[in-house]
Amino acid sequence: MGSLSTILRHPDEIYPLLKLKLAIIKAQNQIPLDDPHLALCYSLLQKVSRSFSLVIQQLGTELRDAVCVFYLILRALDTVEDDTSIPMEIKVPILLAFHRHIYDRDWHFICGTEEYKVLMDQFHHVSAAFLELEKGYQEAIEDITKRMGAGMAKFISREVETVDEYDEYCHYAAGLVGLGLSKLLLASGLEVLTPDWKQISNSTGLFLQKTNIIKDYLEDINEIPKPRMFWPREIWGKYVDKLEDLKNEENSTKAVQCLNEMVTNALIHVEDCLKSMAGLRDPAIFKSCAIPQIVAMGTLALCYNNVQVFRGVVKLRRGLIAKVIDRTKTMDDVYGAFYDFSCMLKTKVDKNDPNAIKTLKRLEAIEKVCRENGDLHKRKSYVNNETRSKALLFLMLVPLLAILVLAYLKHTHINASDRLFNLVNSRS
Repeated sequence: MGSLSTILRHPDEIYPLLKLKLAIIKAQNQIPLDDPHLALCYSLLQKVSRSFSLVIQQLGTELRDAVCVFYLILRALDTVEDDTSIPMEIKVPILLAFHRHIYDRDWHFICGTEEYKVLMDQFHHVSAAFLELEKGYQEAIEDITKRMGAGMAKFISREVETVDEYDEYCHYAAGLVGLGLSKLLLASGLEVLTPDWKQISNSTGLFLQKTNIIKDYLEDINEIPKPRMFWPREIWGKYVDKLEDLKNEENSTKAVQCLNEMVTNALIHVEDCLKSMAGLRDPAIFKSCAIPQIVAMGTLALCYNNVQVFRGVVKLRRGLIAKVIDRTKTMDDVYGAFYDFSCMLKTKVDKNDPNAIKTLKRLEAIEKVCRENGDLHKRKSYVNNETRSKALLFLMLVPLLAILVLAYLKHTHINASDRLFNLVNSRS
């Protein structure tokens, strides 16, 4: 559930963590054992993304199966792209033909590491599950897979130079996921799409992808046998000569300024993301879409002005994510969360940062949307209040201490009674 010290510092996260643990167990028990291909798909999903697995378990059965298979197909495609050990003459044809491989019950390919290697080795089961879906779902998944594979192949052997190219790459890597999910929702008949659904669906994907690219800088740049470089030169070129120079300690100030510009760029998409979520009608679909977006906003708030992005792993506490999952039920909850994380990020803005004015402007626009559309007075804050946390911890420890004292006194009383009984018997 998390380290004991972290839990004790954030006692208000204990209950959400316990609920999350029970939800994971429930999700595992919901795996459809009557269909061996789908059963393996859900098992693989829990391995490659436990949090996403939990989110899609909220959906109705038919849509849940389609989203599960869709996610695994794109995760497999992404695994091929990410594996830098695959020669280009092998990788590019696979990316371009991946939309055809999903119709082949026998196709699989060995690449990736750990759970992703298992996914690729067992991919024929994913294909079999795909072929059991309704035609409308199949067509939507094939279309997105084809377009994504072509986009990945386009960028596979070149660096991202401009911000426009960065947006284009993120469109292929994740914007298409947003479009694909919208198509699946339309095929399910559970949602009605707005006229601008393509733009806002693309924005939801770009927001998530840019957040991942920012927080995964060190992992990507240290990739063996060669680094993966997604940050656009148009941004990082203002601060260093080489992208890998950002991780050098002597460049810490410049690295953080570059990071802050990357975060500011990602914030462009927030208003579209909020609009997308506000248009959803089905409660389960709403929750499954809202949770990743809130987590992304929280992650950006954590990464902003944080040199640790260039030193190690930066991610939200598991307890905070559990709290997001537990609290997210309505659009008011979403507005409240985005407002909170926006305020958190604003407190970290250094007025001397070269992009400070632009960052503050974007944050003010986000907060304005949240104030005008959400009931913020009733929100439960995600910003940690240390005094309140200590008080809550004290309130939790008092009854626990009382139970331990009572147990000790009871044990002592029993021992004393036993000794008295033994003494009386020995004299008689």
